[in-house]
Amino acid sequence: MTDELPSTIAEAAEALRARRISSVELTRALLERARATQDSIGAFQAFTEETALTAAQVADAELAKGPERGPLQGVPLGIKDILATSDAPTTASSKVLDPTWGQRADATSVRKLREAGAVILGKLVLHEYAIGWPDPDTGMRFARNPWDLARSPGGSSSGTGAALAAGAILGGLGTDTGGSIRGPASFCGISGLKATFGRVSKEGCVPLSYSLDHIGPMARTARDCALLLQVIAGFDPLDPTTVRREVPNYADALNGSVRGVRIGVPRAYFFDTPELNAETRAAVEKAVDDLGRAGAVVREVSLPHAAEARIAQRVIMLGEAYAYHQANLQMQPIAYGKNTRRQITQGALFSAADYVQAQRLRSIVKTEVLTAMADLDVLVTPTSLAVASAFEGYDPDSMRRLPSFTSIWNLTGQPALSVCGGFSSQGLPVGLQIVGKPFDEATVLRVGDAYQQLTDWHTRRPAAAREAQPA
Repeated sequence: MTDELPSTIAEAAEALRARRISSVELTRALLERARATQDSIGAFQAFTEETALTAAQVADAELAKGPERGPLQGVPLGIKDILATSDAPTTASSKVLDPTWGQRADATSVRKLREAGAVILGKLVLHEYAIGWPDPDTGMRFARNPWDLARSPGGSSSGTGAALAAGAILGGLGTDTGGSIRGPASFCGISGLKATFGRVSKEGCVPLSYSLDHIGPMARTARDCALLLQVIAGFDPLDPTTVRREVPNYADALNGSVRGVRIGVPRAYFFDTPELNAETRAAVEKAVDDLGRAGAVVREVSLPHAAEARIAQRVIMLGEAYAYHQANLQMQPIAYGKNTRRQITQGALFSAADYVQAQRLRSIVKTEVLTAMADLDVLVTPTSLAVASAFEGYDPDSMRRLPSFTSIWNLTGQPALSVCGGFSSQGLPVGLQIVGKPFDEATVLRVGDAYQQLTDWHTRRPAAAREAQPA
């Protein structure tokens, strides 16, 4: 085995084919690393060691003799525990979900990963039902941020973000309803993509909000996200929200250049809100400048109802979430964590008229954004208001009051990628968000990949990961 393990999917794919490491060796090493960090970081809900090693053995045999299944073949990944897997229970990090729900075949996205030869190491923790801030009283595990164990890795795809930052997996799946892929990507210094609504099947996923939920890739780099998206994207007859649209070769778009790419910067709301941390603003402003110096064409753009979009997204999300959880909330409310219960029950307070008005505003925002982007390729904004929040003293209700730079793109359904855009004076990652036109993930990934070739932020690893090297 090599002295240093591959840190990305692309590196692992090359090392596996060059026989510098076997999938079994890589899988064992990452399982060892994951278990070594479990007490401190706690990213895994369950390990699937037996099936992972079997898949790794198959991958090694196929890499030697065929068939060739692509760059994910033999690569260890993790799955957010809100997606069904045939070899492990699905809990949604809650004691409420009926255990029989997960006694089924893999979710479509998971099945596609396995068919591509990927090795699934286990299920990753999340905020309960993809919405509640962790409640220790439930007894359910919650993840900690490898950059600072006293801080959150973000929600709700917390386990995926933490496991990636810790180097316990090389890629994984998260879900995103208002920023739940991009938030952990921002806080953990990794890359995470919410593709266009309808690009990736949601079949086999416990829903939060039917019209806002997305499944997407999380990895160390934008390039790795492209490799994952290539496999999971596409029409699925089991999910009526997916679209019959050709999936391009995303890797072909990654040419390392942003020359001529037209970038819009919506300074109003996204850069001038008083809640935005000054260091975060400065890091993202510098990233925009770096892209401009690399040949991108940068100009300011206006999105008139960006602030109101946050309100519409919450009305829709909470209304749809309450519709899904209503029966269980009536029969076993105490089984929910207090923060999850508090969030979801807010949906009962909205009327049908509120929901309809939110959908009307959704249409207005979609039109405004598409009009603003008519002669642009992407928008660039901060991902989050600040760096990762400390657990101690955090107010879960603050999400209801604070601005959001991510939820608007769930409302519009556009693709949005978060990559590491720098570090704060505390040594914590800052998120840079790149937003594209519908079904133009290729350009979003191109910009993210090019930025990562201009900088080295994405190569940095927290001490918690460096200290967990396999023997």
